[in-house]
Amino acid sequence: MPLALLALAIGAFGIGTTEFVIMGLLPEVASDFGVSVPTAGLLVTGYALGVVIGAPLMTVLGTKVPRKRMLMLLMGLFIIGNLVSAVAPVFAVMVIGRVIASLAHGAFFGIGSVVAAELVAPHKKAGAIAMMFTGLTVANVVGVPLGTLIGQHVGWRVTFGVVAALGVVGLAGIAKLVPELPKPEDVHLRHELAAFKNAQVLLAMAMTVLGFGGVFAAITYIAPMMTHIAGFADGSVTWLLVLFGLGMVGGNLIGGKFADRALMPMLYVSLGALAVVLALFTLTAHNKIAAAVTIALIGALGFATVPPLQKRVLDQAHGAPTLASAVNIGAFNLGNALSAWLGGIVIAAGFGYTAPNWVGATLAAAALVLAVLSSVLERRGGTLSTVIAAGTPTGQQTPVHH
Repeated sequence: MPLALLALAIGAFGIGTTEFVIMGLLPEVASDFGVSVPTAGLLVTGYALGVVIGAPLMTVLGTKVPRKRMLMLLMGLFIIGNLVSAVAPVFAVMVIGRVIASLAHGAFFGIGSVVAAELVAPHKKAGAIAMMFTGLTVANVVGVPLGTLIGQHVGWRVTFGVVAALGVVGLAGIAKLVPELPKPEDVHLRHELAAFKNAQVLLAMAMTVLGFGGVFAAITYIAPMMTHIAGFADGSVTWLLVLFGLGMVGGNLIGGKFADRALMPMLYVSLGALAVVLALFTLTAHNKIAAAVTIALIGALGFATVPPLQKRVLDQAHGAPTLASAVNIGAFNLGNALSAWLGGIVIAAGFGYTAPNWVGATLAAAALVLAVLSSVLERRGGTLSTVIAAGTPTGQQTPVHH
């Protein structure tokens, strides 16, 4: 694998750290600014919404900029956002800093996926994408716990200063190691937008929303679930999240390896197994050892879907994949927000802290159904209406004009 992938992974590590570390520092931030913890939660919500909006926006703005230069500009934006957060005099300014940093997130992973895939042979593309995403998964194992520890003992402002420094390292790595890739000829915004007319691209994005949403339906509420149901102490939640992160690292690498060999079968296995494991979590959450094993499996199976889904989007949006790739990153965050909201609804309805696991299992199962539909559609070589028409009582396909 080229050294350029290491530079992309370092940038991904910084982005992953800043996205998730705030969850462990909300009490300290809320106390310093004199706001409630739920109000401080806007720092999480604002970041997620910034990713969803920023992914297509920044990618569109960068359509006329060479990809290496755009990656450097995005890392610069990330550094500025974290520095603003580190020195924010009032809460509102911190929210602004978080949003600035989030605008770089989706476009960095979207453009970075395209660049990573172009750096290697065709049969190694998913592995290259997985290597870049390793930075994001390792952030959950190392960056987030370490950033939380620094924030709790030295101050949360120091944490964001360190993250900004990581951004500087990532920027330097990209400048030094990523080659100047020629901008595709005759690819304009209209070509990028045309990818969204492809049903396969839309199905892959829907699988992203539902599949990864299934993971976060459970993980969002892991703290109350593990302390109230499994009987873990409050301090154990950090290490359970590390376990989840280790699962993510392994699943990401496995998903990248096997997606290059058999992409759709890899999705069938990972999504099907994820649905089963999430459903079983309703039972295993009552036992400490079983719960810990299940959490690691959820991380592994959930992130095993990421390289194949990202590669699926790149393959189906061939020729103009950058915008579709970036929007698919936003789809991950949309799935996170949707599943967290649905999980909160079932808890509020009185179904208990394990109820979000059923929500997650349902979402993952729905993603599996879409994966099967996508394969059927691809084999028949038609549109979605072609597949539906094939199931009419007459057994005859309705003519479809392309």
